[in-house]
Amino acid sequence: MQKITIIIIGMIILLPKFSINAQNDAVNRFKLSSGIITGYNRGYGIQANFTVHKPAQNFPLELRFGLGYNIMEPGNALDARRIFINNNTNGIPEKKGHAFDYRLDFLLPYSIFKVKHSYIVFGPRYSSFLANFNFVGGNEDFDVKSKQWGIGLGAESHFKMATKIDLVVSAGIDYYFPSTLSGHDTSYSPDDQNINTRNDNENNDEPFTYSDADAAINQPKIMPRLMIGINYRLK
Repeated sequence: MQKITIIIIGMIILLPKFSINAQNDAVNRFKLSSGIITGYNRGYGIQANFTVHKPAQNFPLELRFGLGYNIMEPGNALDARRIFINNNTNGIPEKKGHAFDYRLDFLLPYSIFKVKHSYIVFGPRYSSFLANFNFVGGNEDFDVKSKQWGIGLGAESHFKMATKIDLVVSAGIDYYFPSTLSGHDTSYSPDDQNINTRNDNENNDEPFTYSDADAAINQPKIMPRLMIGINYRLK
């Protein structure tokens, strides 16, 4: 986790190290900022971002590109083993999960609670999720993965702290669409065109379905966010 945090902070420092030539009129010049926020994102999350405040003359929206890392509850270890591996019950289960999310935000200036520098935020999302289950003493250590598209909506306010630094308070919710869950040599898809499914020995050896896998694995679905951070104005 410490390494991930260092990488993201490094992005904030290094990403802006370029310049965009201004046009003759300063009004047409891109205004840039970078930032970092952290807090709750269905678990602990941290995100680095880069914002273009004037992407085009008279364009009403600002554009922000973000990369986030979230620590998440991965799901039910025993069910995951039955659905993706086998029906064995030996070993002591250990589990962990995380997701990288990539986001494009459109920021629409809008006064919230009379705070001047506030925005309605919306845009597409993409998530790369991994859940790891390790049965100590049971000779099973496997990952379940998914990749998903999503959409997000939220609001945030910026409060000036120094000449170029703002405090950012952000709240919102992201929704990710169902996607294929893959683990070991097995996968379950939303249309139930599944590969190498396992059988449920507690239900007359009926093959497991996508709904079973989705219930066992906590891949991103509805992701509420409440985060705080700083924004540094570059230009």
